[in-house]
Amino acid sequence: MTMHLAFDVYGTLVDPMGMSDLLRQDAGEQAESIAALWREKQLEFSFRKGLMKAYEDFGVCTRQALRYAMATRKLELSQDREDELMAAYLALPAFEDSLPALQALKGKYPLFAFSNGSYPALEKVLGHNNLLDQFDGLVSVDDIKSFKPDPAVYTYARRATGAWDQPLCLVSSNAWDVIGARAAGLQAIWVQRDSDKVFEDWGIEPSAVISNLAELPTTLANLQG
Repeated sequence: MTMHLAFDVYGTLVDPMGMSDLLRQDAGEQAESIAALWREKQLEFSFRKGLMKAYEDFGVCTRQALRYAMATRKLELSQDREDELMAAYLALPAFEDSLPALQALKGKYPLFAFSNGSYPALEKVLGHNNLLDQFDGLVSVDDIKSFKPDPAVYTYARRATGAWDQPLCLVSSNAWDVIGARAAGLQAIWVQRDSDKVFEDWGIEPSAVISNLAELPTTLANLQG
């Protein structure tokens, strides 16, 4: 049986904190903390909308989170500048290990990008970093109008990747995503990019833990025995 791989995008392949440099002209020394809060609220808003059954495009969550993060620091953006930052979010930088890892795995495993982002957003951010052509397909939650970690999203990923009767392994740097996938019956590898990050103690463990994507080929071989 062929293991299929589903890669989370934001935080795993591309770096949302890459926005901090652009925010310096708007927020000065607060740019990094605002970028972190922006990302935190982006996820929180998606979780809440999923629970409320009030789905909106992930880009809507992203824009609302940006406004919130700026407002907490009593900073304002013009509409044009807000639009510029939102456009820049579609060109987030990839982590240095993303492309080499995908190139090493291409042809050995079916590879899919699996994200809360919409298809147009995924095509732009992955295309910008020369990652798009490495994938056999994209899977967006937009198809079922919910967000990770809704179990229905992971079930849909099985169907969308053609892995219904074959093992599907999520690769994600987001612990909540790994927990969601494992709870839904998938294998899931946690990419612990920051050694200070702690995996939540929910009694649900990742299938494996790696510090960067370069470790994937060996880790996957070990998982398959």
